[in-house]
Amino acid sequence: MSRLQRVRDNLKRAYESGRESVRLAREDPAPEPDNEVEFAPPPPEPDDVHHSTNSRDDAEVPHSLRIAAAWGWRLIVVGLVGWALLRFIGIISVVVIPLAVALLLSALLAPAVGWLRRLRLPPSLATFLVLICGLAAVAGTFTLVINQFLDGLPSLTQNATAGVRQIQEWAKTGPLHLSDDQVNQAIDNAQEWINTHSASLTSTGIATAATVFEVLTGMLLVLFSTFFFLRDGRKIWRFVVRLFPVNARWSIADAGDASWATLGAYVRATVLVAFIDAVGIGIALVILDIPFPFPLAALVFLGAFIPIVGASVSGAVAVLVALVDQGWVYALIVLGAVILVQQVEGHVLQPLIMGRAVAIHPLAVIIGIASGVVLAGIIGALVAVPLIAVLNTGVRRLTRRRPEVPPTAVVVSGGSGG
Repeated sequence: MSRLQRVRDNLKRAYESGRESVRLAREDPAPEPDNEVEFAPPPPEPDDVHHSTNSRDDAEVPHSLRIAAAWGWRLIVVGLVGWALLRFIGIISVVVIPLAVALLLSALLAPAVGWLRRLRLPPSLATFLVLICGLAAVAGTFTLVINQFLDGLPSLTQNATAGVRQIQEWAKTGPLHLSDDQVNQAIDNAQEWINTHSASLTSTGIATAATVFEVLTGMLLVLFSTFFFLRDGRKIWRFVVRLFPVNARWSIADAGDASWATLGAYVRATVLVAFIDAVGIGIALVILDIPFPFPLAALVFLGAFIPIVGASVSGAVAVLVALVDQGWVYALIVLGAVILVQQVEGHVLQPLIMGRAVAIHPLAVIIGIASGVVLAGIIGALVAVPLIAVLNTGVRRLTRRRPEVPPTAVVVSGGSGG
């Protein structure tokens, strides 16, 4: 009985398996063959794209080209903002230039004001005394320069006239071998050029009168701005810092303090180097009995505030005066003295004094001076290098990862008190 039962169970399972296969075949019939050609649909695109793209189309662009395009439009925006800023500064240059000069003077005079305030003098009185002493020194210097120039002008005029005659004789007897008619023709051409351009010279004189008015207005603005920068400079800077978000105030204040220290060190180092240059060249002019030694030394002092270029130009003026007054031998001696002083400045004074104050590459100095001359003339050349020094220090401080904690900061412990 057991064997018959097993055979019956096997037949039953085979029957049920056959019925199940027929049922499945009815539910999912096989596709009938079709004579028409069917094209399979394209595989679906992957859902994931590169993390730097927003769509599949961006992913088809090379990564280097995407980076270049991103840099390109950002640089265009920065360039447009810079261009607009320069245009705005150019429009209000009558105000910007005096403010820049006032900042330089404030950086120079701030230690004196601080010393007087440590003597318990009121801020206004200390600032007023420093400005009065500075104005007296400038007025005295200009008085000496003008008096010496007026005293030596007649003799210099005679020497210049004699020099012109020597040039005329050299043109006749020298390698040019010009005749009297040719020399007179050259003089007549020069006179005709002056008569032709008399209108432009007149307009230049009118423009010069307007410029004198602007200079006087700028000097008054420099005077008042310097006074308030020296007296309330810290308060003004704190007000500016409060305009920024709270999280950025500490970094901006730290960068501003470091930049101001750099500007002061640069101005004081420049004054010291300029004074040494003026004394060196002035002593050489006095020894050689060249006229206008003090005015030429003052010119060298002012020219030294424009690095690299200013000392060369002022030295060339001293050489030209020596050539007109004493001849080419003395001019060569003065040229040697100027070169010697400039070599001492470039190899000793600049690394020793200026290098400790500000570390700027000479290429950056030259590019800054050239850009300043193109944008704002002599004033641009004057403020270009200190501006680069201030920006260099400020950017370095802002990009630091961990700003230094000031010594006056109070550290609060996070633990529980005992």
